Amino acid sequence: MKALSLRAAVILHDLSMVALAWLSAYLIRYNFTMGPDEWLAMGKSLVVVLLAQGLMFWRFGLYRSVWRFASLPDLWNIIRAVLLGVLAAGLVLFLLNRFTGIPRASFALYPLFLVFLLGAPRALYRVWKDYRLNISKVMARQRVLIVGAGRAGEMLARDMRRDNDYLPVGFVDDQRRLRGAKVHGLPVLGTVDELPALAAEVAADIIVIAIPSANAGEMRRVVERCEQAGLPFRTLPRLDDLMLERASVLELREVALEDLLGRDPIALDWRQISAALVGKTVLVTGAGGSIGSELCRQIARVGPTQLVIFERCEFNLYSIELELRRTFPELLMSAHLGDITDPAAVDHVFNGHRPQMVFHAAAYKHVPMLQEQPREAVRNNVIGTRIVALAADKFGVETVVMISTDKAVNPTNVMGASKRVAELYCQALSRRSKTRFITVRFGNVLGSAGSVVPLFQQQIAAGGPVTVTHPDIARYFMTLPEASQLIMQAAAMGEGGEIFVLEMGQPIKIRYLAEQLIRLSGKTLGKDIDLVFTGLRPGEKLYEELFYAQEQLSKTANDKILLAQSSPVEWERLSRLVEKMDEACQSYDQDAQRLLLQELVPELRIADEKARTAFTNAAQENVIHLNRYNA
Repeated sequence: MKALSLRAAVILHDLSMVALAWLSAYLIRYNFTMGPDEWLAMGKSLVVVLLAQGLMFWRFGLYRSVWRFASLPDLWNIIRAVLLGVLAAGLVLFLLNRFTGIPRASFALYPLFLVFLLGAPRALYRVWKDYRLNISKVMARQRVLIVGAGRAGEMLARDMRRDNDYLPVGFVDDQRRLRGAKVHGLPVLGTVDELPALAAEVAADIIVIAIPSANAGEMRRVVERCEQAGLPFRTLPRLDDLMLERASVLELREVALEDLLGRDPIALDWRQISAALVGKTVLVTGAGGSIGSELCRQIARVGPTQLVIFERCEFNLYSIELELRRTFPELLMSAHLGDITDPAAVDHVFNGHRPQMVFHAAAYKHVPMLQEQPREAVRNNVIGTRIVALAADKFGVETVVMISTDKAVNPTNVMGASKRVAELYCQALSRRSKTRFITVRFGNVLGSAGSVVPLFQQQIAAGGPVTVTHPDIARYFMTLPEASQLIMQAAAMGEGGEIFVLEMGQPIKIRYLAEQLIRLSGKTLGKDIDLVFTGLRPGEKLYEELFYAQEQLSKTANDKILLAQSSPVEWERLSRLVEKMDEACQSYDQDAQRLLLQELVPELRIADEKARTAFTNAAQENVIHLNRYNA
């Protein structure tokens, strides 16, 4: 019904325009001084013109087109309908009265007037509709204040102006020379420190950080200013994703913890890494763990002849195998379910695939849990490493890379001591074997299984509180891809017997880590989420170390990798004590395990005393209070 009434209105409009155009042609011809005879002649001829013109309008489909989408083809139809209508009306009038009382000039003026009177309303209606639509879109778009007026900010502003979701309103940038300048017509309003005031001034709805080259310190400062502005903030996709065209600049993401704690991009010698891996069969133990799975991804990118993954957790093995087969369909891969403490299973895999390079990432690493279960720590971290190392020696593996931890340095816990023994064993065996044994030591990895980040995220999701053991506890952190790539680089440059230490930057306080996770989750510290201190746990240190004082550090070709040179360990004594550890595992003698660990790692006994004292003091001071921590 509505459509019919609209069509009737259009027909009435067009016929009215025909009458107005015919009348205007008469008035112009007679200089607006028409007498009764002229009015009568005009009225009689108008009936013919209306009929002829209406039929032509119908014939050319003027009433089937929609004014909202009026365009040049519609104008062409109007012109054709008007010209043919004039010819038809003129022919009929000539036959009826030989143009008696009808000025010839009206046939020249009338089509000009009619084309204008029919076309102009349609064009104006479309312009009005487009204007209303654009205004509504503009009103619905989020007003964006962009941090960074460099190349990335310029690209973002350009793409946003074509987009229907965002409306860039200006830039902030610390380069003083840009103050007052314009980028794509948008002003550079001020500096990052002025961001809170500027965001309110331009009524921004969201802040977008467009500084992909910013280091962690710069990102932390920008995020602090965004938080002060009280507005949601986003950042661009990671630089690697943009360079590989895996993401668009408009695919904004939330600021991640890695952005605040990350470090300068690492420079890798991929040619050296490729030379070490391409054409080789590579075995990864603990392939389903955090480090192991990321190593598999990075190794698969290089393209070895075959990748063999060894993992004792069925689900983890299934998950990484499924992911690798989906992501790297051309990769020749073999997945094995097995335990590194099972000599038969390890020998079976080594004998069946004859790997040339082994990345030994399988290990237990939970400090408090292993503190009460030294037998399991030794069995997995020491005896398991010995089984893998001896199999590598037996089956002629070229290189074994043992993944170690900063907790192996001056350990105050069973876990760190067990990893230190594994380091010593691989170093000592490397001097007696054709296989090159390389140890890579580094700190915590962001988001790895069992680390504080997933724990904090769970606590935040549950509404808190977030628990930190001590206000001053600090740890070294790096991302999974960075750690895995540096491990591969160290493996490619190692000659055997080395302990490579990854340069970890500055340690980060766990308290700061918790605070940032709370803020990034959109919660307010002390209001939505509480932060409490629970005291140091058994075996836990306030600060971790990356190398021993007696280890001489030297630079390598990669400034992110250092070489820790230490004195050799007597093989016979080491081998004998590790054998005793194996016997203690068989008899489940946990006291013997502690004594053997202390004998092989003398610093453990003294450090453990300090740890227990620190725990007692911290527990008395912090656990009793469990007070809310306000930043």
